This record gives sequence, C-alpha cells and structure tokens, in this order.
Amino acid sequence: MTDEAVNRVLTEDVEDLKAMLQAVQAELRDLRESASGRAGSADHGGETPDDAEAEQEESAEWQYPPFLFLLEGEQRDAELRLLAEWVEGVLVPGCLGEASADSRWCHLWIEHWDAVGVLHAMWLAWQELTDPATCGYTGPSVWYRDHYRPHIADLRGPGGPFSGCTKGEHRTGHRLPGRVPSIWCMAEDDS
Repeated sequence: MTDEAVNRVLTEDVEDLKAMLQAVQAELRDLRESASGRAGSADHGGETPDDAEAEQEESAEWQYPPFLFLLEGEQRDAELRLLAEWVEGVLVPGCLGEASADSRWCHLWIEHWDAVGVLHAMWLAWQELTDPATCGYTGPSVWYRDHYRPHIADLRGPGGPFSGCTKGEHRTGHRLPGRVPSIWCMAEDDS
C-alpha cells in the first residue's frame, strides 16, 4: 500500500470516528437537556430559593462523575451500566481492532476489576476531551494520544489483565500479586 493510500484510509477512519463522536455527543447533550428539564420541573416542596440555588451549585460542581472506585451501591451500579454502554457501544466497535495473541481483549472485561478501573478512567477523560466547549476541537486527539493508546496497550499487552484470556478461555485470577514482605510479617515470624 502506498503512503498516499495509507493516508487516505487513515483520513477516512478519522472522519468516521469524528462522526461517531459527534453522534454520541449529540445524544449526551439530549440526555443532559432532558435530565435538566425534569429536574427544573420537579416540585421542590418546602425548599427556599436559597436551598435550590445551593443544590444547583452542588450539581454543577459534579459535572462529571467521580472515579468508579469511590462510588458505592446504586451509584456504583449506575456508573457501571453507563461505562458498559460506552465500552460496548463506542470503544469496542469504534476503536479496538481484532483481538489476537499479541493484542488480547476479553468479552468479559467487566470481571477484570483492574481493567474496569482503567476503562472508567479512559471514559471520564473521553467525556471531557470530546466536548468542544471544554477543550476545543483538539480534545479527541489528546484523548487518543494521552489516554487511549497507552491504556489500551497496557490492557491488551502481554502483561495486561487480559493476557490469560483467549477466545475459548476466560481467566481473571492470572495476575494476582504475591505476598508483599513487610516489617510486621517479619516480626510475627520471629516470635
């Protein structure tokens, strides 16, 4: 393949990704608008205007959700569902190539908790960096360079969480760390 053909294919791929991102951004905007519309029409009961303003300021402070490992209960479950939608609806079909022995992917990725943390961090960055209002139009490029490429290389590489998984086998316990020596363990052994 000539350099010109490679450039043409890459340009087409980038344009396809841009179109996908724009569609997802539009969907997110619609969801945010419908959520804010529902919140604005809700009955505030006995709240004073000051209470409503404080609530708006607090919700504006948390524009993006906090890291998944800091959440609990229903909030964590909801965040996991949203993450799964993003991974399965955007990341896998739009960004990942075919899995191979050198570049693994596990369809049961959600059972690899270390991978879930990395994917959630990537998703948080993606939410911020694909919004032109916050980062202009270079955000997606920054996301690919600073988040997607290094994290996917780690996840799919020979030492990553999916390294023990193949198309026919799934293993989550292949990377359990050994016991870390510590002063307390040595003190117990001496007694």
